[in-house]
Formats: sequence, C-alpha cells, structure tokens
Amino acid sequence: MKKFVFAISTILATMGAAQAQTQAVERPLRFLVGTGVSHGGDTLATAEYESGWSRDVKAGGLVYFTFGANYRLDEEFSIQGTLNYHVDDASAKNGKLKFERFPVEVLGYYHMDENWRVGAGLRYIKSAKLSSDGAAPDVGGKSDSTVSGVVELEYFFIPQVGMKVRYVKEKFKAAGMRDVNADHFGISGNFYF
Repeated sequence: MKKFVFAISTILATMGAAQAQTQAVERPLRFLVGTGVSHGGDTLATAEYESGWSRDVKAGGLVYFTFGANYRLDEEFSIQGTLNYHVDDASAKNGKLKFERFPVEVLGYYHMDENWRVGAGLRYIKSAKLSSDGAAPDVGGKSDSTVSGVVELEYFFIPQVGMKVRYVKEKFKAAGMRDVNADHFGISGNFYF
C-alpha cells in the first residue's frame, strides 16, 4: 500500500510540475523590436570636418535596429531569429560616409532563471557596403557574404523588456577594400510583445 501511495504522489507531483511549467511559459512565441549601440572593429574611413573635428567610421560601429521572433521551447531554453540594420556614418551638409549591413541572426538561449539568459549563435551578412558622397573621401565597396559568431547575456526587467550585452566575432572579406576586422561589443534594449 505504501508503494502505491508513493507512486500516486509521484505522478501527481510530476503532473503539477508540468502544469506549473506550462503556465510559466504561457506564450511561447513572442515578437521583438530593439535598438542598441556597438563599438569595435577597424577604422574604414575618417571624415574631416571644416571645424577641425574628425570622425572615424568603424567596421563594428555604431547603431543597430532589431526586429524578430523569440520562441520559448520550455522553461530553460529558447531560440530567437532576427533581422537587423547595423550602420555607422559620419554626415555633414556637404558629404557623408556610411558603412551599413543587414545581418540575419539565429541564437539559442539557456534561461538561468526568470530574469537572466545567456545565448550564442550565428550572424549572416550577405554584403556590407561602405559608401561616400559629396565632399567625403572617395571610398566604397561591398564585401563578400560572411558568417560570424555571437554571444550574449540578457537581463529582463519585466517579461516584456530586456537589456542585452553582446560580443560579435566578425570579419569581412572585402571586394575593393582590404580584409576588415569587425569584432565588436554592443549593448541594446529589446521590447517583447
């Protein structure tokens, strides 16, 4: 009789834990938007302003915008896919330097608890483009496609708002430009809905 009661208790406890896990992950699919800043990589070009100031355009800089979807597999694991726009530019009335790319990222995450998760994955860029116009130095060219590694740590203030720190290990094989180191660190905020 004791074995029977123990078996029933174990089954009920397991069902209760499974139910609690299902409730903790109410909406497994959520969309996200975000923005961030990044720093690093080689200097691609330098803008010289009439005032004497100068500004470097970096391969790992400066601002990025994110849109994508996050799918929670269970309480501990999730996957995320995003489309991004990453740009660094130096602009003035008489000219502009710009380095832009459109990365696609797929990352897997391990949730340490309800507030923290750590992730790693891949970033694909079909071609990055350096361009100039006006009085800016004459530079330009597109890079070959590249696949890079990404690691991130994210903290959720509330389930809908997260802040990430990340590192991207990236290199571009450039057509018309030298090979470029674009390794960079970034920090961003995301809104999940």
